Amino acid sequence: MSVSVKHMLDRKGRDVVSVPRDKTIEEVATILNEKRIGAIVVTSLEGRIAGIFTERDLVRCVAREGAAVLSKPVSSAMTTSVTRCTEETSLNDLMEIMSSGRFRHVPVESGGKLCGIISIGDVVKARIQEIETEAEHIRAYIAS
Repeated sequence: MSVSVKHMLDRKGRDVVSVPRDKTIEEVATILNEKRIGAIVVTSLEGRIAGIFTERDLVRCVAREGAAVLSKPVSSAMTTSVTRCTEETSLNDLMEIMSSGRFRHVPVESGGKLCGIISIGDVVKARIQEIETEAEHIRAYIAS
């Protein structure tokens, strides 16, 4: 049985760093650096996902517009078509979503609101745990 996103969030926690649409790109870059994270979810006042801003988005907007872009709101450079998952999404489905879309972060939504985020590191950790558990079951079966 494949691990679900809910299981991964239960183990790692549901804290998500998010910012409003009007934060400047410089402020968001500072948060990325201070929190040592690769993505920030941009949310509306109601807690709904409005976009995502990643290290890649930062590099693209600075390369296009130079340092002047840092004073613009994050909404001007965020990715607005955000691929999301739910707590019921399986690990295998999430790996497919991340691989095909080339995403390293996928926000988790419940009832239309942000309730977590899964990174590629979370997926790798969960898959390794799944393989170790399977190996343990096989060893126990062979030993009995």
